[in-house]
Amino acid sequence: MEQRVFGSSGLTVSAVGFGAGHIGDASLSEDEAGRLLNALVDAGVTLFDTARSYGRSEERIGRHLGHRRREVVLSTKIGYGIGGYEDWTGAIVGPAIDRALGLLRTDAIDIVHLHSCPLDVLQRGDVVEALTRAVEQGKVRVAAYSGDNEPAEWAAASGRFGAVQTSINLFDQRAIDRLLPLVSTLGVIAKRPLGNAPWRFAERPDGDDAEEYWLRWQAMELDPRDLSWDELALRFTLSTPGVSSAITGSRRLEHMQANLEAAAKGPLPAEVYDAVRDAFRRQGAAWRGKI
Repeated sequence: MEQRVFGSSGLTVSAVGFGAGHIGDASLSEDEAGRLLNALVDAGVTLFDTARSYGRSEERIGRHLGHRRREVVLSTKIGYGIGGYEDWTGAIVGPAIDRALGLLRTDAIDIVHLHSCPLDVLQRGDVVEALTRAVEQGKVRVAAYSGDNEPAEWAAASGRFGAVQTSINLFDQRAIDRLLPLVSTLGVIAKRPLGNAPWRFAERPDGDDAEEYWLRWQAMELDPRDLSWDELALRFTLSTPGVSSAITGSRRLEHMQANLEAAAKGPLPAEVYDAVRDAFRRQGAAWRGKI
């Protein structure tokens, strides 16, 4: 697995990271979660991305990977959901980080994101300042922002963060043009690199998470050539200059192994990458990042 420099943080991360939302599902047994997490580390995945809102995810990462702490880069997201504290206030940040430290069984978390924090909260300053204090205290190595559109662009340009996580995929390229030019020294985690895989649906999937991307997929009329859609999508994101890691998630190891095999094929040929970019410019210049 290719390892990439994570901005100017001093960290390195696997080109394909694990989005750990699926392992928070209570229907997944502890044994299944443990086997999946350890198999991914064995395969060279080092970045594990979780969040306060991902059910049992933080707890399971701590339980099953705590003994391999030096082999992994831990990323989580905060800002809400701590009893006794108002969401999106400076006061909630410290307790949220302390809770995550306990669940992840670590003395310091490598990357902590403000999770889709509204722009007005970012600009107010108290939440960002509280996260900065946690870095100064050694509880967090990299202060980060996770989100899209104007808030992510503000965060990238602010000088207050060492990393951003944002949507970058075949159908969601706003960040390539508006955010990535701002982040030459920041680590960049690309979320949704498969664009919710809209090719799973023969017809418009009304109400599904993939609906918006399905409509964009239809409008762009992309030609995958001799590649599977999954491979085209993942390699497109990983071929984008400035991307440190693309996080994919599944509860099934074989799906993650397929992603790792696709990533191992390296960057897309320039003509294929450019064709995707041209299709987006023609059809999607006004499309906003999917929240």
